[in-house]
Amino acid sequence: MTGPFRYTSPEPPQSATGEVADVYTQLAADFGIRNASTFVVLSASPPLLTATWALMRESLLAGRASRTGKELVAAGVSLANRCPFCATAHAVLLHATGDHRLAETVLRGDEPEDPGERGLLAWGKDMSGPPPFPAHETDEYVGTALAFHFINRVVSSLLSEQMLPGGVEKYRLVRSTAGRSLAATVRRDLTPGTSLPLLGTAGEPPAWAAEGPVGTAYGALRTAAHQGAGLLSTRDAAFVRESVAGWDGVTPLPLSAPLPERADRPGARLALLAARAPYRITDEDVAAWRVPPSTDHCLVHLVAFGAILAVERVEALLRTPAGELS
Repeated sequence: MTGPFRYTSPEPPQSATGEVADVYTQLAADFGIRNASTFVVLSASPPLLTATWALMRESLLAGRASRTGKELVAAGVSLANRCPFCATAHAVLLHATGDHRLAETVLRGDEPEDPGERGLLAWGKDMSGPPPFPAHETDEYVGTALAFHFINRVVSSLLSEQMLPGGVEKYRLVRSTAGRSLAATVRRDLTPGTSLPLLGTAGEPPAWAAEGPVGTAYGALRTAAHQGAGLLSTRDAAFVRESVAGWDGVTPLPLSAPLPERADRPGARLALLAARAPYRITDEDVAAWRVPPSTDHCLVHLVAFGAILAVERVEALLRTPAGELS
């Protein structure tokens, strides 16, 4: 395939079978976007694809919390992570909820007028502060935020910045029209848990979602993504873990900031960039590591390993009204 894929060549979705085909079917029905490149890029690894889809579906699309509120959190995450593809996508989805002015306000980088909306956007950008949502909605809001910390890094690493062919998403009319086409899907009530039978991995649910489908999906994603560590030497994997653990979990890595010394090792460099600055990954970075027998499957798993380390670092900052989550 061509189009938005920078370093992989996914199989055409119409050729998909098994759980990959099942994810594409659920995507079309529940997300309203057939063959979304955000997920197609992960299709070389069915366990990563199914777990990523399940976490996004169960947190952002299903549940009781406001879809507008969760889109604001996701937009805040995407803006903080410098992911223009995802920030624009959330603007389109805010259009789909009917909040057209809010969609454009957020995409411009302005602050919403409503204090509640402003608080959700700000929390998405920096999740170390007190959460601006009720405790019983924690799994949905935290799950949404962490899902997009992961997805942002996959997108910035492996896709182009253009959400639509020719970059036409830069026009407000196109964003609004695209949003209106998704309105009926966005406003549907979805049954929680229907993505879970697709999961190919399992893992311990986190404390913030100890019960329910969001926690199950998050545990599965952590297990699938950590498999990428096996693509690195023990020493390089430890270096990446230590480097991400030393990050504050909030501040983006500037374009000109040097990387730690051991990041001159191609695999370690790619994983660390995926975690801290996926927008800095270059053709040369990928070519230096991706030599035979490395495949698309290997590349998405290496990126996913860096991404999940960053997700876990952000997760460690989380608080509830009663105190620390972790």
